[in-house]
Amino acid sequence: MKIIITEGAVISCGDISFERFNKFGEVKIFDNLTYEELEKEIVDTDILLCNKVNVDKNIIDKGACLKYIGTFATGYNNIDIEYCKQKGITVCNAGSYSTCALAQQTFGYILNHYCKINEYNDFVKDGGWVRSPLFSPIAFPTDEIAGKTLGIIGYGSIGKTVAKIARAFDMKVIVYTRTVRKDGITEFVSFDELLKTSDIITLHCPLTQDNADMFNADTFAKCKNGAFFINTARGGLVDEDALRDALTSGKLSGAAVDVVKREPMSDSCPLLNAPNITITPHSGWVPLTTRQRLFDIVENNISAFLEGNPQNVVSK
Repeated sequence: MKIIITEGAVISCGDISFERFNKFGEVKIFDNLTYEELEKEIVDTDILLCNKVNVDKNIIDKGACLKYIGTFATGYNNIDIEYCKQKGITVCNAGSYSTCALAQQTFGYILNHYCKINEYNDFVKDGGWVRSPLFSPIAFPTDEIAGKTLGIIGYGSIGKTVAKIARAFDMKVIVYTRTVRKDGITEFVSFDELLKTSDIITLHCPLTQDNADMFNADTFAKCKNGAFFINTARGGLVDEDALRDALTSGKLSGAAVDVVKREPMSDSCPLLNAPNITITPHSGWVPLTTRQRLFDIVENNISAFLEGNPQNVVSK
């Protein structure tokens, strides 16, 4: 079988080998395959392993031999799932591989925002402490996160792990999710209630047609004054102009995002020069341990499919 890996340079910088996939067939690895290049390569491909490249009806129709699509990701909004179902193509994702990493990233943002670690580090390196007559200069306002209300949007494996960590910090946790599964611990609330009462809002839900731009001007207006906003999920969940305005006006005390609508980020992105925002380049999932787990899941998914017992299936 012919197997193509579309974005090899995204998922490995040479620290993880692709050799494990050779046992499944003839493997062709591209650093960062474009849509136009994929149109040509897909023609005689049996197994497509992708990350973010768009796999739409056109690509699927050109892939006459295509039997299986595996994602090096949890999300699969780049794939036309309904058309794959019509064509009998199995699609499997790598759910939960990045749970620990993204929960860790979320609290990295929270602790940095309230402890002002970056600001104090810059202050010291700029000579602020050397020049200070005080052994402990209070240069920036900080705060404790104990007692603060953390509002979590989405309650899959990442949202649940974030909640577990928050409780260890003695935070109050509230959750808004489409599917409520009461566990005797979690307090589920309406969307508006979460906006109104949360000191920190963090997104951990997939992007769908129904929730695109769910955080917009109206949504931010309902937020608690001074709330801190986090998005490690998908850029399409947020109206970037509205987020910039909420930061500029002071409605939000800050924001931290690991995702934007267009990636790589455009120099015209409204968030690029917004005040009080931390932006990381979709890097929450890149720890080596996390990517090793990702490779293991993708490999096991292919094995299960070839054995006739596909797992982590989102379409078949």
